Parts: sequence; structure tokens; C-alpha cells
Amino acid sequence: MRAFLQSPVGAIEIEETDGYISSVRIVPDEKVGESDSCELLKKATMQLQEYFAGERKEFDLPLRQEGTPFQQKAWNYLSTIPYGQTVSYKDEAIAIGSPKGCRAVGAANGKNNLAIVVPCHRVINGGGKLGGYAYGTDIKLLLLELENHYNLM
Repeated sequence: MRAFLQSPVGAIEIEETDGYISSVRIVPDEKVGESDSCELLKKATMQLQEYFAGERKEFDLPLRQEGTPFQQKAWNYLSTIPYGQTVSYKDEAIAIGSPKGCRAVGAANGKNNLAIVVPCHRVINGGGKLGGYAYGTDIKLLLLELENHYNLM
């Protein structure tokens, strides 16, 4: 099942599989279709709307995405990065016990299927440069600026 949400970063597709949110992706407008109606998709849509309004800093949703043990470790770490803050790829690599794994961390984060909800946009290059983002650095910057704006309020 899936639902769609128009947001400040464009159309977002939210997928539910077996009682879990399995994907949150930014999609082109032409990919937007009918939204299915289920309580979990409604809850996820509401929480994303609250996030974009600055009313939600953490998500409370059952999540599941398939990945290697290393990817799972990297994705789990992402959810510990506080709203409005950033860490470097090196910081993440050290935190998950792979201090020389900066590139591997970047690759794992690039495969994160739960954009925004599992906040890979909060990981940047050393020296404060944005680094990559699956949906482009413009959207990464927009998300970071949104969080910074609401974090100061």
C-alpha cells in the first residue's frame, strides 16, 4: 500500500508493507497516484506534515528496510542524530565501529529507503560541506535549513 504527500521538497511516496513503513521516497510529480487508506499510512503522512511544519522532531513509526548488517548498523545510527544537528561521515563510521569506513557509510546511507524519517540528510562531509544526497544537495540543504530554522525557535 502507498500514500502520497506534497511537501516543501516535492512529492513524497510512503509505502507500507506488512504493518511497517518500508519506504519514504521523494518522487517526481508525475509518479503521484491515488493514496491507499490505512491507519499506518495516515499516521506516517501526518507525522511528515508535522515535521515540515516544525512540530515534530522525531518520528514514531514502525520501520523496516532490508539491508546488510553493516547497512542496518549505519541506518540505526542515523536515527540517533538529534534534530537540527549534523555529523560527519567519519563521525558515523567511528560511532558504528568502522573508523576507516567513511565511504562505506556514505554508500550505506545512499541506500536508505526511509528518507527524512531515517535522517541521512544530517550526515555531511568533514569541514561542513554537504556531501551527497540521493535526492540532490539542494533538497539536503533545504531539510537542514528547515530543521535549523525550527530548532532556533
